[in-house]
Amino acid sequence: MTQKIKHLGIIMDGNRRWAKAMGKSQYDGHMAGANNIEVIVEAVADRKIPYLTFYSFSQENWERPEAEVNNLLKVFRVMLKSPVVERFKKNNIRMNMIGDYLRFPKDIVEDIEKLHEDTRNNSAMTVNFALGYGGRDEIVRSVNRILAKNQGETGITAEMIADNLDTAGQPDPDLLIRTGRVSRTSGFLLWQSIYAELYFSNSLWPDFNEKELQEALNWYDPDQRRFGK
Repeated sequence: MTQKIKHLGIIMDGNRRWAKAMGKSQYDGHMAGANNIEVIVEAVADRKIPYLTFYSFSQENWERPEAEVNNLLKVFRVMLKSPVVERFKKNNIRMNMIGDYLRFPKDIVEDIEKLHEDTRNNSAMTVNFALGYGGRDEIVRSVNRILAKNQGETGITAEMIADNLDTAGQPDPDLLIRTGRVSRTSGFLLWQSIYAELYFSNSLWPDFNEKELQEALNWYDPDQRRFGK
């Protein structure tokens, strides 16, 4: 059934609870979560799913305590310069950031834009990382792009909004997975996920492995998707 999945979204939840349970710092929990990304990217690539989007940092995450935000920024800096990035490049993976990532510190933005440039022509699969992301904000930014292009004089259409989202040109997600024993989507791919199937895992993100990914994919039944018809 995985060959029928064109786009998989994952809400990575549970790093802090994992760290607490393991007697580790929040930074250690976030690093463990970041290191798990490569495991899941490789597993998704093996299953020939062409698009994968991780919910990495929401707009609301900016409201966390300053020390934790700084730890998260440290994790991003480490990962953007880690050997993982070079392995993704070698494997022909396009890496794409969505959301309001321009709000991040200048050095992180520069690394992101370099990553975009270095992998823009990679074609094995596309991995999106939602950074500074909010579903409502993405829709607002889409509408503002339409207005900036002087489109929509006779009315803004759904097609116009879709064509100006951060994921424009990509298929809508077929399946959304959220780890961490929480049953909500928190605005993730709000417009795009209208007909996505939702799978909620009891595993905390650093513990979510290939076996549990396969369980979610086995649960997914494309024949039950009727798109409201």
